[in-house]
Amino acid sequence: MEPIEIGIVVSLGLLVLVIMGMRVAFAAGTVGLVGLIWIFWAKKGFDPNDFGWALTVAAKTAGQVPHSKVSSQALSLIPTFILIGYLAYYAGLTKALFTAAKRWIAWVPGGLAVATIFATAGFAAVSGASVATSAVFARIAIPEMLDAGYDKRFAAGVVAAGGTLASLIPPSAILVIYAIIVEQDVGKLLLAGFIPGMFSALIYALLIIGLAMTIKGFGPSVGGFTWRERFECLPAAAPILIVVLTIVLFVYNPFGGDAWGTPTEGGAIGAFVVFLMALYRGMRWNELKSALLETAKLTVMIFTIIWGVLIYVRFLGFADLPGAFSDWLGTLSMPPLMILICILLAYAVLGMFMDAIGMMLLTLPVVYPAVMALNGGELVSAADSAFGMSGPMCAIWFGILVVKMAEFCLITPPIGLNCFVVAGVRDDLTVQDVFKGVTPFFIADAITIALLVAFPMIVLWLPMQA
Repeated sequence: MEPIEIGIVVSLGLLVLVIMGMRVAFAAGTVGLVGLIWIFWAKKGFDPNDFGWALTVAAKTAGQVPHSKVSSQALSLIPTFILIGYLAYYAGLTKALFTAAKRWIAWVPGGLAVATIFATAGFAAVSGASVATSAVFARIAIPEMLDAGYDKRFAAGVVAAGGTLASLIPPSAILVIYAIIVEQDVGKLLLAGFIPGMFSALIYALLIIGLAMTIKGFGPSVGGFTWRERFECLPAAAPILIVVLTIVLFVYNPFGGDAWGTPTEGGAIGAFVVFLMALYRGMRWNELKSALLETAKLTVMIFTIIWGVLIYVRFLGFADLPGAFSDWLGTLSMPPLMILICILLAYAVLGMFMDAIGMMLLTLPVVYPAVMALNGGELVSAADSAFGMSGPMCAIWFGILVVKMAEFCLITPPIGLNCFVVAGVRDDLTVQDVFKGVTPFFIADAITIALLVAFPMIVLWLPMQA
């Protein structure tokens, strides 16, 4: 068999394992190693005497991946960003943020749900983990929405959808992973996620207000807060702004001149600032221990996925599957922008069976070179012909679209991880309840993605200023 044929067979085997329920990290690592053995053995004509040689070479090739890739400085952003989120939770910043959002926003139709969306957006600005955001607000926001008369399924859907905002709003672990895979500037990608993330939050809020105004009793508003009460709650939520400003100054200096440092340094200092705030607010040893353990667990999970998938990616390189896929896309008579839309739709389908990080790691090594090779093999993406953007800017634009699709996958059945987390936190909810409650947000996400495709400057304006 030719290497490309081996690549197709092994990739199909990977999809079968994932659909059967095997974890992406272990499925990708296993098929990647098997694929490497197969390719090296095929080069020797499948001589039984050479199987041991093929096994040794494949094992050494795969064994180089964990250290060489995970020791990257850029990946050190991930644990610091995750730690910021958990420390903020144990410092009580999330509760203060929700209280401020409730007092200032809850008077609009569907007010508590809208306040939850903007509170999750604020928390996303100090946490790079969607799962952590959903888990925190499932404890804080859902009880208050239930007390106000909200349907429990819709309340759960609001929290699950709001949690996805952490995928785009910096600091975002998924954006860091994308930047490393496609070798783009981490700082500019983090900047690019800010406006689309807040734009997504706005679309969610408008959807909730529209439903509350249309359906009687759907989302009762909550009033009665005086101006004094509104202003009194701001100092407790102000530390969130301090952390966001610290991170932004280390990624992009809005006052002119160079940034103060690297994104990695900004993440570390941001974590230290939150740690000091948590100590000031009376965080105890047990709470610090829990924050560190939760950070370690989530970091290990992400790094394990990276290890496993990069072994598979190494196999793809030997099989030359990315090149074959790129050549095939180049033969299509469809306009480049239509090809891009089809790729995004394919992500929506894949998201029904795979988690967001695993899906990106598995697909980008094949899809990204193909998208960037559209229009005659130059370093341009589908948007160049339509909008006249440069290659690096198109790479950033495509990255935000892919991450937005990854957000979408966090709430789509049957895998939707955020929905499982919300149901796991609340004893009175089933996963089916959360999936039903999150359904209206599919429409909001579809609108957001369409607008990001139609108006790329929503994504690119901020990184173009850097």
